[in-house]
Amino acid sequence: MTDRISLTVQDGVADVRLNRPDKLNALDMATFEALAETADALAAEASVRAVVLSGEGRAFCAGLDFANFAAMAGDATAASGGDRLRRLMSDIMEREPGRITNLGQQAVHGWRELPQPVIAAVHGHALGGGLQIALGADIRIVAPDAKLSVLEIRWGLVPDMTGTAALLRLVGEDVAKELTFTGRMVGGDEAVRLGLATRTADDPRAAALDLARQIAGSSPDAIRAAKRLLNRAGDGGDLAGQFLEESRALGELRGSPNQAEAVRAYFEKRPASFADPA
Repeated sequence: MTDRISLTVQDGVADVRLNRPDKLNALDMATFEALAETADALAAEASVRAVVLSGEGRAFCAGLDFANFAAMAGDATAASGGDRLRRLMSDIMEREPGRITNLGQQAVHGWRELPQPVIAAVHGHALGGGLQIALGADIRIVAPDAKLSVLEIRWGLVPDMTGTAALLRLVGEDVAKELTFTGRMVGGDEAVRLGLATRTADDPRAAALDLARQIAGSSPDAIRAAKRLLNRAGDGGDLAGQFLEESRALGELRGSPNQAEAVRAYFEKRPASFADPA
């Protein structure tokens, strides 16, 4: 997509990698834009059935580019660094017409909005904004020695890339507050126990690609409907509306070409051949 993100698609699986390894994939303006644009592009690709999101080099994502904070911490006469930071933060907080998110939030929320399942493969560090990007995925596979942190408190900030909503959804209010108030580091195994991660794997990216290929072999209509329903329930929709939406989804799936193909393939003991979603 850009020099900040690499994207390849094979057998219905999109392999998306943050590609700034010399900076531990730290977030700058170009990376925010690339994340949001890549999510938008994949949403329009009916042939993509699942997405794996990972980072090149030694880390998943070390958070906001530290050089900006170094400039802010310098003395008042030093610069222009502070002005650059303020401009950067202003640009990140810009909202596109019709969106509920600003650019920084869309770099995360775009993956949750994606109709296809997204699996984050986390190794090394996932700190601050880097952790929030992982929280935007549907599933997180992490290395046992990974280091995760809601690090914003170190800089006198709060999670501002949809992280507050994701933390409450995944770990509950008390754990979300403890992690946010302290910024402490969490290893891979503890992340699973807390609910920040789904499971560990020694090679998270290989495990994520295996899972993505498994998902890509299922009916894309059913997978997309399941993600939509589970997201809606996780976001606290009313029960009556949720149950009605389940019924509508089932009505659309039942007897559809891909649903019929799933049944035929099962009884004929062969791999299914699904059509791309309309």
